[in-house]
Amino acid sequence: MSNAARSTFPMPPADDQIAPAAQAAANGPVVLTENGEPAYVLMTHEDYLRLKRPSIVDMLADMRPEADFDFEPPARQEIPDRKTPIDFG
Repeated sequence: MSNAARSTFPMPPADDQIAPAAQAAANGPVVLTENGEPAYVLMTHEDYLRLKRPSIVDMLADMRPEADFDFEPPARQEIPDRKTPIDFG
């Protein structure tokens, strides 16, 4: 997730509107507190899905047989010789 601005709101009672917190979540995660302590995080569904997706590190660390996958790196590309010298002076 990006380093978007975070907002903090106290956890609203059941009869309060959550609309201001939801609007703030469009700009980044919103921390909801209970008794002054962080308790929940409100975020957009898109951000949630991004966090839910496993990283390549998670996939490589998964030792279950059903988690095995084939990987073939792209062919190595040759870098052409440079005809003009580069002057770093």
